[in-house]
Amino acid sequence: MTKEAERSELHKTIWKIANDLRGSVDGWDFKTYVLGILFYRFISENLTAYLNAAEREAGNPGFDYAALSLADAEHGRDEVVAEKGFFIVPGELFANVRDKARADENLNETLARVFTNIEASSVGTASEDDFKGLFADLDINSQKLGPTVAKRNEKLVKLLEAIGSLPLGGEFADNTNDLFGDAYEYLMGMYASTAGKSGGEYYTPQEVSELLAKITVIGKTEVNKVYDPACGSGSLLLKFSKVLGHGKVKQGFFGQEINLTTYNLARINMFLHDVPFEKFDIAHGDTLTDPSHWDDEPFDAIVSNPPYSISWAGDADVTLINDERYAPAGVLAPKSKADLAFVLHILHWLSVDGTAAIVEFPGVLYRGGAEKKIRDYLVENNFVDAVVQLPPDLFFGTTIATCVIVLKKSKATNDILFIDATAECSRQGNKNRLTLSHQDRILAALATRVDVEHYAKVVSNDDVIAAESKLSVTAWVQGADTREVIDIAVLTQSLN
Repeated sequence: MTKEAERSELHKTIWKIANDLRGSVDGWDFKTYVLGILFYRFISENLTAYLNAAEREAGNPGFDYAALSLADAEHGRDEVVAEKGFFIVPGELFANVRDKARADENLNETLARVFTNIEASSVGTASEDDFKGLFADLDINSQKLGPTVAKRNEKLVKLLEAIGSLPLGGEFADNTNDLFGDAYEYLMGMYASTAGKSGGEYYTPQEVSELLAKITVIGKTEVNKVYDPACGSGSLLLKFSKVLGHGKVKQGFFGQEINLTTYNLARINMFLHDVPFEKFDIAHGDTLTDPSHWDDEPFDAIVSNPPYSISWAGDADVTLINDERYAPAGVLAPKSKADLAFVLHILHWLSVDGTAAIVEFPGVLYRGGAEKKIRDYLVENNFVDAVVQLPPDLFFGTTIATCVIVLKKSKATNDILFIDATAECSRQGNKNRLTLSHQDRILAALATRVDVEHYAKVVSNDDVIAAESKLSVTAWVQGADTREVIDIAVLTQSLN
């Protein structure tokens, strides 16, 4: 069986387990339990493999951390926390808890204690913020799992056994990190696809995430640090590791997320993709009014799929017009439509030689009022590098065709490239998908910046300003005429 076939089989197994276990619990709610236990297994095996390798290299070939006594394990706590960011005593490792789960009448209390101890192990250390509240959404005593403790424990036993039986590698070092991360991404995608409108708030489809990352690193083999101001579950940020290679983001991954549950999922996602705690900084809060990375900006590559047309404080907060992110435009984004507030925030935090790629709803490209004034500012100052119209029905929860706005602070030309990529997709299941060939055509157009009939057009900033700074791709790229030519004489004869 090929690697791709094995991965496909693993995906089917994971989804079947997740659906069989949840019972009457809503799938989007139950994801917390599946993903949380998957994470628990990951960090247990990660820690065990790390300690076993260190001891065996030091001349102790039969060492097995999982079988170590509590007293012996505690001797290395401080050193392990400094290196890994957390600590788990042998008796609380996933494998050991799973082995005793069926006979543990107080399994719910056991798991609650384990999760509390894992978080507590990082308190007072450099990794505290990365682990604090990480298991907060994993409510072991929730009525959703069952009406009684016995019923809840029965469900937890099945969950531990199911997650423990997933074929995620023999020895942990055997590409297991990739499989854990892949399993997580697959589950997030499947849960988002079945969650209706809310699914898109948590997850950007992988091929779209990959395209955005590729856009921001055209011509580069590595970057210092990357950022997403509305990072959701972190899938956009993590695509840089796939696009550039592991370790090619030198100073790490930065992001902020306003939703607490999603913020926890993003941090878990980082760990499952083998990003060490010192290489990421995901913050919780409102990016537009209370950004958390002032000391870390500017960023070399910024990607984002911010929430569409949400409300924000806007001019109701008189201090925002003086905020250095928004002040240069001379106007604030409307209170009912924060889209361009995210754009201005991203622009301000972009490095001089950096690139940003932002997914937006089409309305920001042509609406009037304050949004037109912000577009005027962006175009007049030559910050808009390109606008790419994407195909419809790519995202969960909506069928509308979105666009990508590409921003740069150091451009060699005073123009904007418009690309009509609405046909760059193939229908797979109930969604359109961007395949690698579709992505490559878009990236080639961005790299060459030449006119292509019915597909790409370079327009001077002066012409765009003269057209009221309209950035709609359809305003500049004429679509191919696909209407059928009808011979009137033949049609008349046919009618007669």
